[in-house]
Amino acid sequence: MAELATIARPYAEALFKACADKGADLSSTVAWVEELAAIAANPQLRQLADNPNVTGTQVFDLITGVVKSALPESARNFLRVILENGRLDALPEVAAQFRSLVNSKSGSSDAVVFSAFPIADAALAELGASLEKRFGRKLNLTVKQDDSLIGGVRVVVGDEVLDTSVKARLEQMKAALTA
Repeated sequence: MAELATIARPYAEALFKACADKGADLSSTVAWVEELAAIAANPQLRQLADNPNVTGTQVFDLITGVVKSALPESARNFLRVILENGRLDALPEVAAQFRSLVNSKSGSSDAVVFSAFPIADAALAELGASLEKRFGRKLNLTVKQDDSLIGGVRVVVGDEVLDTSVKARLEQMKAALTA
């Protein structure tokens, strides 16, 4: 079976091209694609969708009934195509690839900041500015709390990691002492 990334790529590229052709707002498209992906990632929904007694229309009605805000017609059409082709399981990967295409167009990247403690908005803005300077591009920051870090932060931008946490420093000291 083909990998989900291979299956998702044509859908993400087609959606990106359709948005570019229509001059659609990419940030709102990212929002509804990610919301649909979060719903599609639900194991109970996947189990229901895999049931041969449940029609695609029933799954479509369920998903559109669960979304927080009304979906634009383009989103409804996109969801119909995904369901007709039996690709609901690929929707989270479609969302990730679509967001990657949008980021590459805008010259930005997604960054996850892991912190042992909650970060105040002012401190996050300051951290974001220094990280953008360090990585040389605009960053879309997401903060996640990780108590195991003890202190400091760990930043993941794509395949790059900047780890200034206390945990990382302790592990470096341990490696130096046992070497």
